[in-house]
Amino acid sequence: MPTWYNRIAGQSLERLAALSDGIFAVAMTLLVLDIHAPAAHSIHSENDLWQALLALAPRMLVYLMSFLTLGIFWIGQQTQFNQLEKSDRDLTWIHIAFLAFVSVMPFSTSLLAEFIEFRLALLLYWANILLLGLILYVSWRYAARAGLLEADSHEVRCAVERRILIAQSLYAFGALLCVFNTYWSIGFIVLVQLNYGLAPRFGPLARI
Repeated sequence: MPTWYNRIAGQSLERLAALSDGIFAVAMTLLVLDIHAPAAHSIHSENDLWQALLALAPRMLVYLMSFLTLGIFWIGQQTQFNQLEKSDRDLTWIHIAFLAFVSVMPFSTSLLAEFIEFRLALLLYWANILLLGLILYVSWRYAARAGLLEADSHEVRCAVERRILIAQSLYAFGALLCVFNTYWSIGFIVLVQLNYGLAPRFGPLARI
């Protein structure tokens, strides 16, 4: 019976976590492949090398932003896994959808690095972040509703949801800054990511 199969499919959290780790590792590695060393035939002096390295700065900035993005979402997904008692078929497919957009990140990064001054490239990059956050939020709400959490603490549920919603609001604000300049957007998003990466323990930022 199909309903019986659906009840037993996709229950291994360990396999889902292993798949996630593998895809994140590949995606994070692919990011750096878009950064190429300066061509030797165009370098004839130290000054030429400095100029060529400075020309790579925008790509390095986008690489840093994307590496931080994937690191933050990996931690976010692992945090959810740590709160789960079990999984089911629907939750597994939600996380597979999440991983599909993790896999897209090297493309959206490459597009933004190539067309860093174009608003469309920045907005497509932000859309990638938005979809990652949206799916992670849906997965958490589904897990809570389906009774898959190890300890259904209201405080924990609110903390995870607040983290996702505030982060996505900040990313959206950063994307809106492209109206003025795409570099403003990128700079703001990097600052947001550094805040989450440093994870302040005290003050108003500690709750987000």
